Amino acid sequence: MHDIRLIRENPAAFDAGMARRGVEPQSARILELDEQRRALATRAQEGQSRRNEASKAIGKAMGQGDTATAEALKAEVAALKDSLPALEAEEKALAAQLSDILAALPNTPFEDVPEGADENDNVEVTRWGTPGTYAFTPREHADIGPALGLDFETGAKLSGARFTFLKGQMARLHRALAQFMLDTQTATNGYMECNVPLLVKDETAYGTGQLPKFSEDLFQTTDGRWLIPTAEVSLTNAVANEIVDTAALPLRMTALTPCFRSEAGAAGRDTRGFIRQHQFEKVELVTVCQPEDSAAEHERMVAAAEGILQALELPYRKVLLCTGDMGATAKKTFDLEVWLPGQQAYREISSISNCGDFQARRMNARFKPDGAKKTEFLHTLNGSGLAVGRTLVAVLENYQLEDGSVRVPEALKPWMGGLEVLQPIG
Repeated sequence: MHDIRLIRENPAAFDAGMARRGVEPQSARILELDEQRRALATRAQEGQSRRNEASKAIGKAMGQGDTATAEALKAEVAALKDSLPALEAEEKALAAQLSDILAALPNTPFEDVPEGADENDNVEVTRWGTPGTYAFTPREHADIGPALGLDFETGAKLSGARFTFLKGQMARLHRALAQFMLDTQTATNGYMECNVPLLVKDETAYGTGQLPKFSEDLFQTTDGRWLIPTAEVSLTNAVANEIVDTAALPLRMTALTPCFRSEAGAAGRDTRGFIRQHQFEKVELVTVCQPEDSAAEHERMVAAAEGILQALELPYRKVLLCTGDMGATAKKTFDLEVWLPGQQAYREISSISNCGDFQARRMNARFKPDGAKKTEFLHTLNGSGLAVGRTLVAVLENYQLEDGSVRVPEALKPWMGGLEVLQPIG
């Protein structure tokens, strides 16, 4: 959500920020509605004040025996009583209209975010690791996986496209990855482990920006709740409508959860394999902090996600997203893209964003700086540390052997019960 006061103070800067997002100028429409709403609010306040003043004057006039004045005042009070509700309702309707407009607009990017229309304009920052060389042509995970327990057919039979059934050693590998990530983010990187609801209310999905604009990307239950697309929704909203004690900041949280996405805008993309699923697991990282700390926390979160890839010895690159490729709530986003030898391409495995105070305004999440009289809005950040399924894909492709077996990364062996190689079943 945007601060209306900042739009009033510098509408040109707001429109420039929207332009970088590919959005037409909005300030004129917003300020016109804001002016109308404020004028109605002023009239309502003045009317309420006059009604209170006239009500008091009635008693005084009656006490002085001035019946004519008392009756005139009674008539005025009655007229105000009749007119004020309509005035207040009109002001409330304009406020709701203004809120809906602001809620549908994306966040403004930081100045150091590169201009661009789509992923082709993203900027590579660094690379880590060297893609392996193979004495054979490396295959994609969708070709290796079925013999190892990655069962696409049973998943489709049970639930339809974009669902997968994991069996035996493949399920064990998936669990090992998830536990390794969670243990690392808690024990090494200091994130507090949380177990969160997977079903949330409208206002919760609104708080992190999924509603109202992106409802088509979500699954909704028959009782009106929403299945979370990421634990970011539950974790970040833990501070909704709270004034957080500065002593508790920065608040760093993590959760391993299933995630549910309709993939409404992904028709025809990654229909083969385990890359883009309706249901998947992810270790999510969320930080809530004071504004002056969010840039450093962003770098810290990126490093926490990178540490998983480095421990697994998976080559990757860090990419700074351009204005046209960032999520709507972000002010700045880094993607980590892991090397997949079967595809001969880098593919996204983590997206880490600084949202500034955008989500906090929607959630009314605040803190009171030490020595200050007024509260301020917090900053929120989120990222994957990592997406479990995509990491499994990266392990299968990078650690594959010519006979179809897959070596277990050294870092994962303590979580694999002594299993060092995944062997084709049968």
